[in-house]
Amino acid sequence: MIQAANIREWRNHSVVDPKGHKIGVLEAIYVDTTTDEPAMATVRTGLPTRHQLAFVPLDDAILGPDYVKVSYTKALVKKAPSVGMDDILPAEAEEAIFQHYDMAYRTGAGGERQLARR
Repeated sequence: MIQAANIREWRNHSVVDPKGHKIGVLEAIYVDTTTDEPAMATVRTGLPTRHQLAFVPLDDAILGPDYVKVSYTKALVKKAPSVGMDDILPAEAEEAIFQHYDMAYRTGAGGERQLARR
């Protein structure tokens, strides 16, 4: 797992899939609220005039000198739930992201969100 110590430095790095195909540019990191460890990233995708932010898990991600390599294909990430460039992730939309990647979704003991933006 990538350590959270320098996640602000990852912003604007290229995000690539396992074969090295560029998916987009890293916009933000979301941490798991129970562990405070990086869990998801938003990736800026689309045309310059129509960017959107697609979510991708950071499990097994590799941080390179100018890229973040994720363990999911470009095609899968491009079909992932997304938000607009100026939008925030609604709490009720979190579960759909986890379902897209066949991951278990769990809220906190008090029903709080699983993801928090850093």
